[in-house]
Amino acid sequence: MSEDRKTIRVLLVEDHTMTRMGLQLVLEKAENIELIGEAEDGEEGVKKAKELKPDVILMDIGLPVIDGIEATQKIKESNLPSRILVFTSRDSEDDVFAALGAGADAYCMKGASPEQLTSAIKAVNEGTAWLDPAIARTVLNAINKNSLSKNIEEKVEPQKTRSDLAKLLTERELEVLKLIVDGLSNPQIAERLFITRATAKAHVHSILQKLCVDDRTQAAVTAMREGLI
Repeated sequence: MSEDRKTIRVLLVEDHTMTRMGLQLVLEKAENIELIGEAEDGEEGVKKAKELKPDVILMDIGLPVIDGIEATQKIKESNLPSRILVFTSRDSEDDVFAALGAGADAYCMKGASPEQLTSAIKAVNEGTAWLDPAIARTVLNAINKNSLSKNIEEKVEPQKTRSDLAKLLTERELEVLKLIVDGLSNPQIAERLFITRATAKAHVHSILQKLCVDDRTQAAVTAMREGLI
């Protein structure tokens, strides 16, 4: 069944020429994604974000002039509708939480495959707070060590014990939850489980309600922290 899909307009903010060229090729080959602009430093990235108003901004962290974290904060403070996907090789707790604290909507490692990156872009564009599985585990480890900031702690604070949560979720919802942890979007979950998108969306909504969380990222963190998958 075919669907008309709006093209996702992407701004790329990356200072390394070879990396930028590689990402250009990935985005040019992706369906329903259009690269509308590029920037080589954080300051230029903020300027072009305001000018172009892209749907998704692919943002590196280690940028000249101002880094990607400060650029993310400035863009979010401008109340632009753009969603920001941090795409970086940095995986330290400090970088992850600084980026999320600045308002980043997603965090993806540069080791991701082209398919994973395009899936992340599409998921973020749909409103999903997407985390690379490796980063989700970093978040989990930080929670366990009580090193997370108060703001993040409040978002992922446990509401129920593992046994309570396990009893609440159906077998199908546990299957869906595992795919959420793996970073799959609703359409991908539907395809993987041979169900309709509406059914996949309903399962995700039910999972969020039962886990008492606000978004998919919190659901993934809760699932790993409580050993549900």
